[in-house]
Amino acid sequence: MSKYSRLRHLHDFLKFQRDFKATSVRRLRSYEIILLWVRNYISHSHFLILSGILVGCTAGLAGVALKMLVHYIHTVITSKFQFEQQIFFYLVFPLLGIVLTTLVVLYIYRGNDRKGIPAILYEIAQNSSMVSPVKMYSQIVQSAITVGLGGSAGLESPIAVTGSAIGSNFARTYKLDYKDRTLLLAAGATAGIASAFNAPIAGMMFAFEILLTGVVFTDFIPLVLAAVCGSLISRIILNEEALFQFQLRHAFNYRNIPFYLLLGILCGLYARYFVVVSQWVEHQFKHMKRSRLQKALIAGVLLSVMCVLFPPLFGEGYSTIKGLATGQIESIVALSFFKYFTFHEWFILLFLGLVCLLKAFATSITIYGGGNGGNFAPALFAGGTVGYFMALLCTQLGIPNVPTTNLVIVGMAGVMSGVLYAPLTAIFLIAESSTGYDLFIPLMIVSVISFLIAKRFSAISPDLKQLAADGKIFTREHDQNLLLLLHTADLIDKDIQEIDIHASFHELIELVRTGKKNFIAVINKDHLLEGIVRLDDIRPVMFNKDRYHELSIQSVMTTPPVLIDLNDEVREIIKKFDETNTWNLPVVENGRFVGYISKSGILNRYRQLLKAYS
Repeated sequence: MSKYSRLRHLHDFLKFQRDFKATSVRRLRSYEIILLWVRNYISHSHFLILSGILVGCTAGLAGVALKMLVHYIHTVITSKFQFEQQIFFYLVFPLLGIVLTTLVVLYIYRGNDRKGIPAILYEIAQNSSMVSPVKMYSQIVQSAITVGLGGSAGLESPIAVTGSAIGSNFARTYKLDYKDRTLLLAAGATAGIASAFNAPIAGMMFAFEILLTGVVFTDFIPLVLAAVCGSLISRIILNEEALFQFQLRHAFNYRNIPFYLLLGILCGLYARYFVVVSQWVEHQFKHMKRSRLQKALIAGVLLSVMCVLFPPLFGEGYSTIKGLATGQIESIVALSFFKYFTFHEWFILLFLGLVCLLKAFATSITIYGGGNGGNFAPALFAGGTVGYFMALLCTQLGIPNVPTTNLVIVGMAGVMSGVLYAPLTAIFLIAESSTGYDLFIPLMIVSVISFLIAKRFSAISPDLKQLAADGKIFTREHDQNLLLLLHTADLIDKDIQEIDIHASFHELIELVRTGKKNFIAVINKDHLLEGIVRLDDIRPVMFNKDRYHELSIQSVMTTPPVLIDLNDEVREIIKKFDETNTWNLPVVENGRFVGYISKSGILNRYRQLLKAYS
């Protein structure tokens, strides 16, 4: 063995020891020790590829486990009871699901129920992509209880959060940096979405459009591999009934484009209605002067009543969509009280219209009332219902050759695009789930129209609007995203000089003689900032000792044009520098002086980030 090889092996061994010690705060599992050893003997890019596979498989298994659990609960509830008995379950189980979820959050997870995609975006921007390890399983438990017992929400958002937590904590275990940690976080979410729909491309589009907004990457191989692993695990383990799959559809005919144009408009308007209702319900529950358990009881009662009257609102609703796509509308109506009315197409239109309108309320009540779930499945459900509603309406008006199945399938992509602000995810999700790549043109038409209508009302997703306005998440403005990575406390120069406001001018000159700063803070006995003394302001008199007895600190100090509060964000600080045309400003906390921030310091740190993340 050459001298270089021996040195190289020694270096790898020492690096392994260092990583092992750094990670051994807790007791390591055997496979973690093996991976730490492997990490030091393969290249960084190869380790990321291996990480993508492992994260993808783990997140895929988590997604499959959640889908199987909920599917089993639904099967037990809906297949072993007659209609009269099902009414009892529709009345009891949605209430029980929301209340149990709230109790689990309060007494097992200590009230920590930050959920949904906005929470993950917050962790990426504000917490260096470090997601709490609890989220690797808490979302599965909570959403299984909520949706399994009839909550009108989807599992895909909890699956994505679970996958994100798996990827983030994998990266943290093996001491990967922020960029790699973010990539594996996105890989976990990608695998989760891919496993939920058996749609790897849609999983990747979800990561690009939603999670990685404003984050620059050049290596997407781990993301691709995670999506493939999640999809394969789903295909191998889950049966066809549990998967979101549609096989029947009409061939695309360009003569039907007017149908798709109209459907795109309807989906866009409905998507706006959906988010407005969601915001209104969230506001009502947030400002309701009740305990969390009382809110859960109120939400459960409201949801249960809606499910009794309109059983399609029970659970995710995928079985209803499959029934619409295959023309089994009569069997869907037969599960409700409406079966006692005379069957007529206009009556079916009324039934579907009410289901569409109430779905937005049912989902929002489920999520904001104390349950756990997301808007993926509700958006798909509502889109399919809107598509069938339009097809049936056109048929009743005597319009021939209405592509009913296609309108149901394409409508799902339309509403999802407008609700989630993710047209590419919607297009590929429906194309993969229906193996309907020949429907790409109508999928693009409807999804883009719906997305543009949604953006006409709000440039950014309403779910993320407040977080974006507060600078808590990344947006497509890359410069602003880099500023979010800067923290005020890290920019403060605490190597400061200060003097009491009642000190003599001689003491000030002595401080100037021994110090190295161009600024001296003037404080009072409570350490509150009274002003600043600039070296340029006292230079004309500092060499005239005859005037020292005439001068005081108050006579030479100046009031800063503006103060920086320790809680100010960097964007606000830069705005203050621009407005005052200054290069140094004092920082205070509750009026107490803590240091200075210089404009040049911010620019230097910004350039470092630009080099690291571009």
